[in-house]
Amino acid sequence: MVDLSRRAVIGALGATAVGTALSWPRLTAQDIPGRGEDVLTICLFGTAQDAAARTQLVAAFREQHPDIRVQIRRIQGVDWSDFLAKILTLVAAGTPPDLVLVATEGTQLFAERLGEPLDPYVRRDAEDLRGYFADVHPALVESFMYQGSLFQMPNGFNAANLYYNAELFRSAGLDRPADDWTAEDFRDTARALTRAAGPDFRAFFWTNRLWGGVVPWLYVNDTSILSTRTMPGGDWLWSEFYPEETGRGGGFAYEASNALDPRVEESFAYLAELTAEGLGSSPAQGGGSELVSRFARGHIGMTPAGGFWMDGLYEGGMSSDQYDVCYFPRMRGQRHQFGADGYAIMRESPRKDAAWEWIKFCLTPEAVRLAIRTPNTTPARRSVITEEWLQGRGPKHWRVFYDTLDKFGDTAPIPAPPNQAAVETAMIKHVQSAVTGPPQNLRGVLGAMDRDLTRALRRSS
Repeated sequence: MVDLSRRAVIGALGATAVGTALSWPRLTAQDIPGRGEDVLTICLFGTAQDAAARTQLVAAFREQHPDIRVQIRRIQGVDWSDFLAKILTLVAAGTPPDLVLVATEGTQLFAERLGEPLDPYVRRDAEDLRGYFADVHPALVESFMYQGSLFQMPNGFNAANLYYNAELFRSAGLDRPADDWTAEDFRDTARALTRAAGPDFRAFFWTNRLWGGVVPWLYVNDTSILSTRTMPGGDWLWSEFYPEETGRGGGFAYEASNALDPRVEESFAYLAELTAEGLGSSPAQGGGSELVSRFARGHIGMTPAGGFWMDGLYEGGMSSDQYDVCYFPRMRGQRHQFGADGYAIMRESPRKDAAWEWIKFCLTPEAVRLAIRTPNTTPARRSVITEEWLQGRGPKHWRVFYDTLDKFGDTAPIPAPPNQAAVETAMIKHVQSAVTGPPQNLRGVLGAMDRDLTRALRRSS
């Protein structure tokens, strides 16, 4: 999730305020690349261990490109807000990296203000990239388009699927949910789990954030918090690499608040009913770091998560037969949401050609396996996701993760405009009141959300 410090944005871009100002993020000496070094500097969000995990990847790259020195910099932070604020700090300080691994939350921000379009490189090296595009679902590629240009190449992604405790399902006499189960089936399942479970249990647990929060329930009801249209352009890419695809365009434009759509109200009312009946949790704000242990202890029946949870559950001691994964239930539709990541070349980088060579190398199956050594995300290249790669750490129905893209053709990225930070803040501010407040107040709460979303989008225009 992205939340940009006002001071960082003003210092780096000369822009007006975007979103809610946070405390100023401090950088350590290890965060800041040295000045004047002839080295390709790559920033990742994570710990020193995350950066160290790329050691073999760097070594393999240097074997092919011995003339390009590479330096991996980890940027620590609580979430994507800290990460992007620190990147902007580096820009303001005159020490920007050459490449940044960016998630969907920051894609349009980078495309609009910081990133370099990849179009010329992709066109030039089209023959080298055919195998990659043939192996990657077009929805992931389209999510990195902006105003007709491609700004990132998908490395990994996570769709919001439903993890469930298989042992609890069995004890409640429940089978795995059907692929096309409905919201009413979901409610019945939650009731059965609650009857069979002990105290301190929630059949459904979710967090109040953009990815995996209320958005999946809006998407399966054929709606969203923002009205969305497909940007024109991108024909050069679709005709070259996906000639059978129709309806793809040059990225997504998030134009206005959609909070007053009756379908949005319908989705919130459904979640409010689950909460009132004790079937669903009151949404917790922030990340879900505590969820793994609670899920493993049997305190949670179902929760939204992606492929990134496989490794965490394995490390938490859950065997692959103790849990499983399924699709989100159907309401008016069954569109799913996802978030992806890929490297963005900084517009001011003097090493753009070297940066492109890094990107191109990281797209190869061999490099993907080096970068994603255990199932802590879903690789964008479908051919990498095999039993051998999973190493026994995945659930029985692990194919759900990639099949979500294939099965539901309208599956789309989370709504993340350039000013995603302010948009997310405007949304999460009202979610708990919408779900836990008196039913007669719901429309008023959504009206307040609509006003805040409208202001947030106006500030980004």
